[in-house]
Amino acid sequence: MQAKTIKRIGILRGGTGKHYYSSLQKGGEIIFHISENLADKYKVFDILVDKDYIWHLNGVPILPADLAQKVDVVWNTSHPSFSNILESLSIPNISAGAFSSALENSREFLREHIKQIGLSMPRYLVSPKNSREVFEKFGAPWIVKILNEIKIVKTFDELTEIINGKKNVIVEEFIPGKIASVHSVPKFRDQDIYIFPLGNSFGIFSVEEKEKLANMAKILHKHLGAKHYLKSDFVLTPRGKIHLLQIDGMPDLKPNSHFSQVAESVGAKMSDVVEHILEQTFLRYLL
Repeated sequence: MQAKTIKRIGILRGGTGKHYYSSLQKGGEIIFHISENLADKYKVFDILVDKDYIWHLNGVPILPADLAQKVDVVWNTSHPSFSNILESLSIPNISAGAFSSALENSREFLREHIKQIGLSMPRYLVSPKNSREVFEKFGAPWIVKILNEIKIVKTFDELTEIINGKKNVIVEEFIPGKIASVHSVPKFRDQDIYIFPLGNSFGIFSVEEKEKLANMAKILHKHLGAKHYLKSDFVLTPRGKIHLLQIDGMPDLKPNSHFSQVAESVGAKMSDVVEHILEQTFLRYLL
């Protein structure tokens, strides 16, 4: 009997910049998920780029050029520029890409880009000078974000008290409606863009509303050129208008995540989707 071929998966994390620690966490979640659920098909290698820009493979320093002999594919959770290095070495890789990363990390860039498909986002201000500046741009209620704390503020006096003298404050327009997260994956189950059901969302959606959101998620996925996966958070107003709240190009692989729930609702597992993403990446480089 022929032995099963185990493919070598490198998880690239770390690097430089403000997303260093979030990259460590996301990469760690992928390492854990594949090791726990797909160990019979894939062997995981931890590729860490430290703050001094030194690359390591399972804790041992390595030159990027030597990775081609060590791994078959790399899942990049670090800066998208590392994807260019991997491409130059002809190493198949899963990465958001520079354009997709810019859209995900620049709210204003994303807002302007999605105007082309008739989609809008809530207005916002970063570190406003005072509450008057906010009030003149958009009225109450407001969503105020300070560090990891999020509040809904309904009065001008309360807004003044919260933001007075504080830095790193984001004040966002509150749009009433029903909130839904829609996950989409290319080529899954032989569909061009597979849209998972809404799952547990904030609100009860009619069949027509679900179809409307699914259609918008598919349009958005294609418009953004997401290669592997996209999570789109929408709010649907009582008048039927759809607003985009945010996007995420990295699936949440933690147990009992929203993504795990919607996958299970269609008889799939998160590991099925992860395997699909990996195999599609191999296939893309073979074609």
